[in-house]
Amino acid sequence: MNKDLSAYWKRNLTYMVILLSVWFIVSFGCGILFVDALDSISLGGFKLGFWFAQQGSMYVFVILIFVYVYLMNKLDKEFDVDEK
Repeated sequence: MNKDLSAYWKRNLTYMVILLSVWFIVSFGCGILFVDALDSISLGGFKLGFWFAQQGSMYVFVILIFVYVYLMNKLDKEFDVDEK
């Protein structure tokens, strides 16, 4: 069980940085920075910028959790550190 797992951790950190960047862009970018441009679009009677600020970033965060679980299960199998 004495494996060199530096490649495993490097890929894990890469996944986390990418997924957290997506969440930052959606929550901060769409909810705050690009809100004026998004407010010209309506979703369910609400302005899209408001929707991203209130609900959109939470939905994206939950989806990103499932994506992270999928990627980590795949990575664990690749490096043979999965639960058997």
